[in-house]
Amino acid sequence: MKNLFVLCILTLSLSCDDGELQIETIDFDSVDISTCESTVTTSSTIFFKISDNEALILELESGVLKNEVSETFSSAIPGKSQLTYRIFSDDVDSDYFCDDIPTATPTVMEEIEAEDGEVLITTTLAEGSTDTYEHTLELSGITFITSTDQRITDLQISEFGVITTTAN
Repeated sequence: MKNLFVLCILTLSLSCDDGELQIETIDFDSVDISTCESTVTTSSTIFFKISDNEALILELESGVLKNEVSETFSSAIPGKSQLTYRIFSDDVDSDYFCDDIPTATPTVMEEIEAEDGEVLITTTLAEGSTDTYEHTLELSGITFITSTDQRITDLQISEFGVITTTAN
């Protein structure tokens, strides 16, 4: 009986595979939101966060930002909006995203598209203003699955950021 128990334990321990998960945490909450445009407008759709050699890129569906106070609006990921996580060979800066001709280095080592979730957008009138709007972007239920089918579960990206637009 002991031999059977030892055999079962040995079989279970050898059959478990932790995988080669390289990404343990995606944490961009303390990173400021960026865009390539000098002035964000309601037609802006690409926003990103950069942390050393990692980037989180959010592409909003066209027309989702409006200069009007609104309840929280949801945009599905993927589908209407896209969220991409990239790991680069070296530190990256906004020039990589904003130059007409992207720089040759750093190179993308891994790119993972979010497979589920949504962007929540709440628009409020900026305090003390009659024509400046603040759009709070939050991420909810985001799921990333790597090329090796590993689910990234420790996501620290619930608050994507606040962007400001002005009515014309």
